[in-house]
Amino acid sequence: MFEDLEGKVAVVTGGARGLGLSMAGALARHGVRVGLVGLLDEVEASAETLPDAVGTTADVTSADDVAAAFAFVSERLGSPSLLVNAAGITVWEDSLDVTPESWRRVIDINLTGTFLCCQALGRACRDDGHGGAIVNVSSMSGRVVNVPQHQTSYNTSKAGVDQLTKSLAVEWAELGVRVNALAPGYFLSDMTRQFTESNPELAERWRAMIPAGRMGEPQDLHGLVVFLCSDASSYIVGQSIVIDGAYTAI
Repeated sequence: MFEDLEGKVAVVTGGARGLGLSMAGALARHGVRVGLVGLLDEVEASAETLPDAVGTTADVTSADDVAAAFAFVSERLGSPSLLVNAAGITVWEDSLDVTPESWRRVIDINLTGTFLCCQALGRACRDDGHGGAIVNVSSMSGRVVNVPQHQTSYNTSKAGVDQLTKSLAVEWAELGVRVNALAPGYFLSDMTRQFTESNPELAERWRAMIPAGRMGEPQDLHGLVVFLCSDASSYIVGQSIVIDGAYTAI
């Protein structure tokens, strides 16, 4: 069903570990050549776990770093036509105590970084004369306020990612670049799993609020990210698709 992905080149940010690396693996299993981009030095080692992949470090909040990362991937694998924006952070803190520096860091990584990488992919498609598909990683937190944790900067940044997705989708439709997002709920990434094991009472509170009765596993995102990158979803444009075990349905 996804034969069109064979041989295509994807850039996956936040690809050193966690959900980014997991989604990169899903694309690789369908023949996609993957360029992992991450802030952690382990990104190069992570790339060695995938067939025909490369890894490079970059700060997604730096336009120069992003441009260099895309140039590296293009030189090693070919012009990218796919992008998965998985780089992101969250900070739990009371809004009365949030510093300007903390606020800007979350917005810069989650929203500005996503835009800069979208811009780089859009430019590659324009300059090299081909279409493309972008999958931004938003969150259910762009639509609801999670409890009991306080994470206003994160919620706001993800709401921004949803609107960015719509805006670019409309603007770049004529360019042949489809832009969509997936919006996960509570997922057991490597980092989240460590947290839930250290805070079992909070983890149980989260699980009790999910009608599906469990938190998501990384592989629960695989089908959706592959579908959104494939021409099989060619008429899905400008959407942010929630995948949360029905958390936001109640």
